[in-house]
Amino acid sequence: MITRLISFIKETVRVFKITKKPNKQEFSVVVKVSAIGIGLIGLIGFVIYIGWELLK
Repeated sequence: MITRLISFIKETVRVFKITKKPNKQEFSVVVKVSAIGIGLIGLIGFVIYIGWELLK
């Protein structure tokens, strides 16, 4: 169990060393793509809800 914990900590440290903070442009793109995805999922849910209500 201790070896698994040590391995996990080593992998976590490795990931933190590799990753970097996104610049302003990268962050903006991620926010826009996320907003579009959330909007599409909401729109699909709304269309399904309206369709279900019309079938009742």
